Amino acid sequence: MAIEEFRPTHVVPRDGMPAWETADASRPTDPLDPLLPVELVDRRGDWGRIVCANGWSAWVDGRLLVSVPQDPPTPGGPMTRTENPRPLLGRVAESLSQYRRAAEDVATAGTDGETFRRRTQGLRVGVVVDGESMWLYDAEHERWVYCDGSRLSTYAAGSAPGDAAGPSAGAPGPSAAEPTQVVDPARGATPKSGRPAGDD
Repeated sequence: MAIEEFRPTHVVPRDGMPAWETADASRPTDPLDPLLPVELVDRRGDWGRIVCANGWSAWVDGRLLVSVPQDPPTPGGPMTRTENPRPLLGRVAESLSQYRRAAEDVATAGTDGETFRRRTQGLRVGVVVDGESMWLYDAEHERWVYCDGSRLSTYAAGSAPGDAAGPSAGAPGPSAAEPTQVVDPARGATPKSGRPAGDD
């Protein structure tokens, strides 16, 4: 039986990160070491199920994983939805425009404070531009993203990972959250207690 080669898709952030037995914040397990290579095999909302080189599996805040560079895309290939900065830039521009219109109405038309609060309620925008680098707040996913002009990547998340109705479209993996397990490739899946690679 051929053993599938471990191909990391992400690494753990430089400060390490917490991990959970299931996609449930009340069931913590051993934290992951800084810069540990992992393979992301399933997504449920903000949660991501990772597998380490030794077969140990756990759930993490998938927004915080750092992507491992892949082979260059074929020329002219479209960016994925999460990498494309244009939709988020459009939402930021629209939110700023709404706020500006409301502020102008206060200054020129004498709009009262209650109307101003109603018109700006729910607007959440954050933008830092430093030359070619830009940080944007993605209010929909409660995270800061970094943009180099062409692609987005998560920089920091402002809340614990959230649940979703089911796995992301096209995501591999089972239909229900599995507990932490170690898989022995020679005998198939045999759940047993385990720890991340590098903790031995």
